[in-house]
Amino acid sequence: MTDSRLLQIGLIVKPHGLRGEVCVEYYADSPLLLSDHVWLQKGKSKPTLHRVVSTRTHQGRELLLLEDCRDRNCAETLRNVIVLVPESSLPDPDEDEVYLYQLEGLEVRLEDGSSIGHIVNFQFNAGSEVWVIETPDKREVLFPATDQFVTGVDLDNGTVTIAPPEGLLDLYLGGE
Repeated sequence: MTDSRLLQIGLIVKPHGLRGEVCVEYYADSPLLLSDHVWLQKGKSKPTLHRVVSTRTHQGRELLLLEDCRDRNCAETLRNVIVLVPESSLPDPDEDEVYLYQLEGLEVRLEDGSSIGHIVNFQFNAGSEVWVIETPDKREVLFPATDQFVTGVDLDNGTVTIAPPEGLLDLYLGGE
């Protein structure tokens, strides 16, 4: 195992072709994370290390060929397997950027300082990032995480400040 925590960067969705390539729904910006080794996890089993032979982009997805998987039958067994990399292998984000895993669990506040809840998950709908915020009374708010609506991220204090579009919170939490 690695000394660094493993983070999900993709999901193998299907085989591609006959020679063992797999099609990866890839969540990271840098294909360089797939250039050497990756960890694969099937279900709740322990992640295992695999050497990457090659990677290429095809129709908006990454295709991955692993050293120990060289035919379609093997590739088929990797369907729905999670692709992980060590946190230590991630490049440092730019000054105004954060990784999604850093946002999980942060308290979400309005600009007046009032708390809405905490970020518990993320969804990606039609290329848009949506935060799943859980309120103290366990209600769920789906929040569009755009520059327009996210006004601040303070990792040191564990908070995110938002300016939601008019009516969004009323839709989820009920109006006055």
